[in-house]
Amino acid sequence: MRNLVAYFCVITFIIGLVVFGNQFVLTLKESINRGIPFQELMPLISFNMIRDFPVILVLSIFLAVIVTISQLYKNSEAIVMNSIGLGDKAFLSAIKPLAVILFLFVLFLTAYAVPWAKQQKSVAEEETENAPEFSFITEGKFESFKQGDIIFYASASESTSINVDGVQNMDEIFIYAFDNGNPLIVLASEAKKYIDPKNKSIYLRLRDGVRYQGLPSSENIKILNFDSYDLEVVSGEVQKSIVTFTEIEEKTTLDLLKQGGLLAIAELQWRLSLPLSILILVVFAVYLGKTSPRGGKGLNILIGIFVFMLYNHGLVVAKSSIENGLLSPIIGMWGIHLIAILFLILLYQFRQGKIMYFIDKITIFNNKKKSHV
Repeated sequence: MRNLVAYFCVITFIIGLVVFGNQFVLTLKESINRGIPFQELMPLISFNMIRDFPVILVLSIFLAVIVTISQLYKNSEAIVMNSIGLGDKAFLSAIKPLAVILFLFVLFLTAYAVPWAKQQKSVAEEETENAPEFSFITEGKFESFKQGDIIFYASASESTSINVDGVQNMDEIFIYAFDNGNPLIVLASEAKKYIDPKNKSIYLRLRDGVRYQGLPSSENIKILNFDSYDLEVVSGEVQKSIVTFTEIEEKTTLDLLKQGGLLAIAELQWRLSLPLSILILVVFAVYLGKTSPRGGKGLNILIGIFVFMLYNHGLVVAKSSIENGLLSPIIGMWGIHLIAILFLILLYQFRQGKIMYFIDKITIFNNKKKSHV
């Protein structure tokens, strides 16, 4: 179906654009917290997009099938097709080539491309965290650190005068911070950034300045002139604790097979679950796309989004449960897929009107009918 491919491309572009904007904001915030230079943002965002691309493709094909089938019913084309014997099987046959191609492509992404992207991102972060450039501070602009506890301003930054130790000079410094809840203002003629080799914290070494503690109108204001003053702007503990990807997620699929263990099994099942979910969700989409020409617009799409969120969240919860030893790997994420398939069978029976036949066979319903007579 040409319309299916067109809808798929449009939906993929829209979702990708939204995810890209979200990733840009999150990566920008993370780069400031961890001291990553601004020019390194685009490679990091690219690696994040590769990481999220399989989920984008799964959601896009799911919604594209729903929209395509719905449009056929809205235009009464599907009704004509059903009248000549072309029903759900015909729709699935038309969709199957694209679904199989996406299945193989997503399998390649989850098995090879995504682990590679996560590994490359970690390497890039390790390189840029210790980079000599202090470029995440823009000269002439106020910058925020430690979730707004420190406001920093440098009127000039000598980006070209970086010495062999990776120290960069900045001039005319203004800092507004909090010390145990008390406001603190620091003025200095120059500052140098350095990284403590022991705790990996990032410090500013301020020189020839004045430190004001308290508000100007306060009677307890303290004024301290200093020759040298060190101020921590990025905590080493924060840099260690903010780990976007675990080591297990960066390993190749072959290494996971060799390693074994709960973490490796959970990651392997996750990498296989995303491609498998395409095949299941495509069948779901065919039945969710059915609607009457006078039916409400967009309702099936909302239901589809809810089904996708429920399905995807179930996989995430199952992965976490396997990692924590709360769920047997034998059941694992396969249990989520099995539940989805069983629900799909019930949906098929309901659409075909056969479910009432099985309800009539249930003893409790037969007894009610007899007692009523």
